[in-house]
Amino acid sequence: MKVLLIEDEADIAELIRFNLEQKKLNVIYSDNGASGLKKAQEEQPDLIILDLMLPDMGGLDVCRHLKSDDSTKHIPVLILTARSEEIDRIVGFEVGADDYQTKPFSPRELVLRVQAILRRTQQAPEEVGEGAFTIGVLNVDPEKFRVTVSGREIKMTALEFRLLQYLYKRRGRVASRDVLLDQVWGYDAFVTTRTVDTHIKRLREKLGEAGEYIETVRGVGYRFKEM
Repeated sequence: MKVLLIEDEADIAELIRFNLEQKKLNVIYSDNGASGLKKAQEEQPDLIILDLMLPDMGGLDVCRHLKSDDSTKHIPVLILTARSEEIDRIVGFEVGADDYQTKPFSPRELVLRVQAILRRTQQAPEEVGEGAFTIGVLNVDPEKFRVTVSGREIKMTALEFRLLQYLYKRRGRVASRDVLLDQVWGYDAFVTTRTVDTHIKRLREKLGEAGEYIETVRGVGYRFKEM
């Protein structure tokens, strides 16, 4: 499988490349945003690891470009940055990142995150949820990776799509944050439950009027409303 690394610090890039190649992953490298975008379009990697502080353009802008381009919007993005404030994480997720890891970092942790993302993105839709469904104003078609609300198409990341599918599959039943981390993210050792809250908030915003179908059960977790 192919990973595109967009990182301007050569020593960090080499560390990441070495650890990923030990896991038999093919690593493509770019040290700036512009060439990174071009390589993403040309190479169609299975995953992009993206630094935020690049010499020519901000990593957030790179992520926005990736997620607005039909040829690259499906590629999961893992942000790797020294920016560790909660607001930085939230903005990263809002522009479409699938995961967010801060520097300094553990190479082993990074590899586990990469492997978890690749595992879940390689799963067929029927492995993660049910087939196409319509409930209220919401229509979801996993085969076409398409979500509409009142006929309006909603752009989603692969992780948001998976989260929506999982909640719908368990509709009426509460899923705790820890369960969601395990079942949707694919790991639970290195992220906090705050990550789940951030993604649920973003998912509701994207769904608009259908956002109310996802209920918060205070102190427990979330559930998809039975209708």
